[in-house]
Amino acid sequence: MDLDDFFGPKPIVIDLRAENRWEAIDELINHLVATHKIKPEHEEAVAAIVKKRESSMSTGIGFGIGIPHASTDLIGEVVGVVGRSRKGIQFEALDGQPVNLVMLFLMPLGQFQKHLHTAASLAKMLHRDDFRDGLRRRFL
Repeated sequence: MDLDDFFGPKPIVIDLRAENRWEAIDELINHLVATHKIKPEHEEAVAAIVKKRESSMSTGIGFGIGIPHASTDLIGEVVGVVGRSRKGIQFEALDGQPVNLVMLFLMPLGQFQKHLHTAASLAKMLHRDDFRDGLRRRFL
């Protein structure tokens, strides 16, 4: 499994203006609506689902990376977007450091095993120096 498995060969990358994780989630979801990955009428509900998940435990895993994610019945396929912040975002990360890369992904509801496997695989890869270095070269 590699980065293309999560975001495709040409991932959407946006420059974030957010100061905190809640604003970053809103920006990323807004972008998914603007690019027709999420229906406009589902924007608030999807944001609430992601924020509820994020409230239970920050997905700021350290190393300057956050991976907010959730499952919802409001999408039919896996959806992802990458946001970058050159100044860093307060994300309540495990290491207490600001986040420069926010990788949001959504999974269709009912695919719990796939969601769990995807999140675990991504977290495992993000603990490898070479993978994080590749992310930085690609997105920052």
